[in-house]
Amino acid sequence: MGVWLNKNDYVRDLKRVILCFLIVYMAILVGTDQDFYSLLGVSKTASSREIRQAFKKLALKLHPDKNPNNPNAHSDFLKINRAYEVLKDEDLRKKYDKYGEKGLADNQEGGQYESWNYYRYDFGIYDDDPEIITLDRREFDAAVNSGELWFVNFYSPGCSHCHDLAPTWRDFAKEVDGLLRIGAVNCGDDRMLCRMKGVNSYPSLFIFRSGMAAVKYHGDRSKESLVSFAMQHVRSTVTELWTGNFVNSIQTAFAAGVGWLITFCSKGGDCLTSQTRLRLSGMLDGLVNVGWMDCATQDNLCKSLDITTSTTAYFPPGATLNNKEKSSVLFLNSLDAKEIYLEIMHNLPDFELLSANTLEDRLAHHRWLLFFNFGKHENSNDPELKKLKTLLKNEHIQVGRFDCSSAPDVCSNLYVFQPCLAVFKGQGTKEYEIHHGKKILYDILAFAKESVNSHVTTLGPQNFPANDKEPWLVDFFAPWCPPCRALLPELRKASKHLYGQLKFGTLDCTIHEGLCNMYNIQAYPTTVVFNQSNVHEYEGHHSAEQILEFIEDLMNPSVISLTPTTFNELVKQRKHDEVWMVDFYSPWCHPCQVLMPEWKRMARTLTGLINVGSIDCQQYHSFCAQENVRRYPEIRFYPQKSNKAYQYHSYNGWNRDAYSLRIWGLGFLPQASIDLTPQTFNEKVLQGKNHWVVDFYAPWCGPCQNFAPEFELLARMIKGKVKAGKVDCQAYGQTCQKAGIRAYPTVKFYPYERAKRNIWGEQIDARDAKEIATLIHEKLKNLQNHGKRDKDEL
Repeated sequence: MGVWLNKNDYVRDLKRVILCFLIVYMAILVGTDQDFYSLLGVSKTASSREIRQAFKKLALKLHPDKNPNNPNAHSDFLKINRAYEVLKDEDLRKKYDKYGEKGLADNQEGGQYESWNYYRYDFGIYDDDPEIITLDRREFDAAVNSGELWFVNFYSPGCSHCHDLAPTWRDFAKEVDGLLRIGAVNCGDDRMLCRMKGVNSYPSLFIFRSGMAAVKYHGDRSKESLVSFAMQHVRSTVTELWTGNFVNSIQTAFAAGVGWLITFCSKGGDCLTSQTRLRLSGMLDGLVNVGWMDCATQDNLCKSLDITTSTTAYFPPGATLNNKEKSSVLFLNSLDAKEIYLEIMHNLPDFELLSANTLEDRLAHHRWLLFFNFGKHENSNDPELKKLKTLLKNEHIQVGRFDCSSAPDVCSNLYVFQPCLAVFKGQGTKEYEIHHGKKILYDILAFAKESVNSHVTTLGPQNFPANDKEPWLVDFFAPWCPPCRALLPELRKASKHLYGQLKFGTLDCTIHEGLCNMYNIQAYPTTVVFNQSNVHEYEGHHSAEQILEFIEDLMNPSVISLTPTTFNELVKQRKHDEVWMVDFYSPWCHPCQVLMPEWKRMARTLTGLINVGSIDCQQYHSFCAQENVRRYPEIRFYPQKSNKAYQYHSYNGWNRDAYSLRIWGLGFLPQASIDLTPQTFNEKVLQGKNHWVVDFYAPWCGPCQNFAPEFELLARMIKGKVKAGKVDCQAYGQTCQKAGIRAYPTVKFYPYERAKRNIWGEQIDARDAKEIATLIHEKLKNLQNHGKRDKDEL
């Protein structure tokens, strides 16, 4: 028997059903939206190396090749592969940290992965070797310019010779540990870095040292040969001591604050071999002098030092040399270079301890790298850090330490609440920067050298530029955030270029949470430019170049911010020969945020050719609706006015980068170049009295189609100085054959030099309009100078 429901009951029950459905649906969504860090089993502070190691372990376990009976193996692997692809990329990682997966809407490529064998044998070859440091593009230059000696192996995961070398490279790294840094660069992951370093075959082995050109290794790949080559570049001097030079050598070194490690060779016992002495000299370069004495020929001198058998001793500066007092001399029982090195490093004096009373005065007159401790000398845990004093001497940076437990107010005023190190730039405590990188020698060296020469300072409530009349770029960050740490060196580079125009500061949101909340900082890093009452957030990539572009655009905007009124005046009522590209966007739309820096970059390349504007559809919602804008971003091109009352072209391309958008926009401009036939090519180019640049192309050739707008841009850039022409090699094959054209497109320059020109011309390999224009201007300048010289000679 049926039950009749009244209308109210029906509506109430329907609402319950809908509510239950929504709860279940949301539970499903929450269950499937797994955090990328959790998927890989790493923390949000994980380094690139830790992320690679975690992914490799999971890849070997979950790969479909190893789980043929699991129907979900493919989809499960795609999840961890997607997580790895995002987290290994600094820019994608920043977007993910800030917006979650919705922030990756424009980066959905993927769905493919390698075989199990690839992850087992080819992936992250040196990640598990503590003596080998895998360098990526972000840290490479800082590492090799730190002042230490580096020997770097550029390899490709699919290269069999690279795999053959790997066991030897590991043994070699252990053999020279302490003498120099051993690095590896995966050219499969960092192709751009390898190209920039001139690597075109694998494996390629290079020695790097700051201030020295890179030296490529061409020898055989045995451990012995690699060690021999490396030792040629290690600064290593061993002095033979005897009666004639002993006292003077010791006193000169002591006066400079340098001690001596001396091995005495007698008939009884063991003295260090010549190879071990050389290694120790290289390991202790600048810290301790290394020498040896032959007690068979220097018997009286050895007896005066109470040396009766072979032994090795370290004499610190000021040590007593007579045989009655040797309490300050360290006698070493080991014959192993690494053990001796570590014992001496532990016995070297600690950094100078600065007091609260003299701190301000000392920091005002010199540049300092200071270690802040809280009762303990944390830096002594790594004896290698004692090399800092020597390695930073040429930079005129002094190294010291400060005990915060003795003067907590001093440290709290500097926002130092845990052990750390900071660079003070010679302005007292006003201008300084705290180090947030790795606590290892090469990273600290790179930080110190960058920081003292840059203009980035640590901010807090006392010096935050809230009402400052001068413009400031402020980076809101968290020290645990890897993208934040990646951005800091780029800010230093940018600050050097903008010194005097813009001040740079960093604010640690883990310490100054209230200040960050005041500015609604919800993700790290968030970089903001404060210019009095105007606030501009930077959304670009983590590179100094793009930060500089962003600032340049703020000072000299390339994109015109349109209102409904100015849109009607400038776009709709544009002059006959004007064209416009307009971006209709909304601030909350993430694809719009991603597009904006590319849009500005594109606009700068089109200055004088195409007017570029943008209109905020959140602010002018009704106007955008009136213009029939139904999605964001909506990109439109408004061509030169014709008889048609009102028309535009919408961009439907997949790529929204500056290059693709520029090519699209240039494609609508009227042709500036001249189409040449065999007859006009002969009459105007070869026999005429003008300079010519010619694009030889084929209509079916994809690269030719992509280059065509670029060539049109070139034609406009050189107008009045050089004529631009195009030859269709499909229609006029014989002409192209005579001109020696073997690939499309080919660009050739035909300068006018009175004499009949050669049909072969001068080939130009560049494909960027600005680059070609620069090359042509240089060629014209050379022609002009050559003409003047000929005239002078006559």
